[in-house]
Amino acid sequence: MIRLEPFTMGDAAELIEWIPSAEFLMQWGGPEFLFPLTFEQIEGYVHGSDQRVFKAVEEESGAAAGHICLSKIDLKNESCRISRVLINPATRGQGYGFTLVQQALNFAFLELNVHRVTLGVFDFNKAAIACYKKAGFTIEGHFKDSRKMKDSFWSINEMAILKHEWEEVRSITGESSLIK
Repeated sequence: MIRLEPFTMGDAAELIEWIPSAEFLMQWGGPEFLFPLTFEQIEGYVHGSDQRVFKAVEEESGAAAGHICLSKIDLKNESCRISRVLINPATRGQGYGFTLVQQALNFAFLELNVHRVTLGVFDFNKAAIACYKKAGFTIEGHFKDSRKMKDSFWSINEMAILKHEWEEVRSITGESSLIK
């Protein structure tokens, strides 16, 4: 279906096109980015030292299907964080979100050999929460009104999965690593 490949600056223009508004940018990138997203912002992000940034590629067509980052990689404590998950608007609704998360978890647990993977998701993003739960994540906390967007505040759910929990989900789905 899809595979993960390293994200390069050659992929930046397409990613910028996928971010139509300040609200969408906040959902994708958090407060570290300013709208409109620029090449300069992406360049600083892509070259972070404690992260791995990927694009998802459709196997048959080679077209970009999404974007995901494993950030805050802490090998001493065997943990990392899934962040900046985005599906190409043209391919939404085709199951790529779940597959993208599975592939990132495969990389985290098999390649990085971490014990714990976390993520944060705005509580109104019900589709993403359902996707993460299907992948085996559980909600560990709820941070009320933690981000301000214009005249309102957004709350965040903190979610996590441990390696043994992922192994249980993986045994059910039969998923294998497809990182290039």
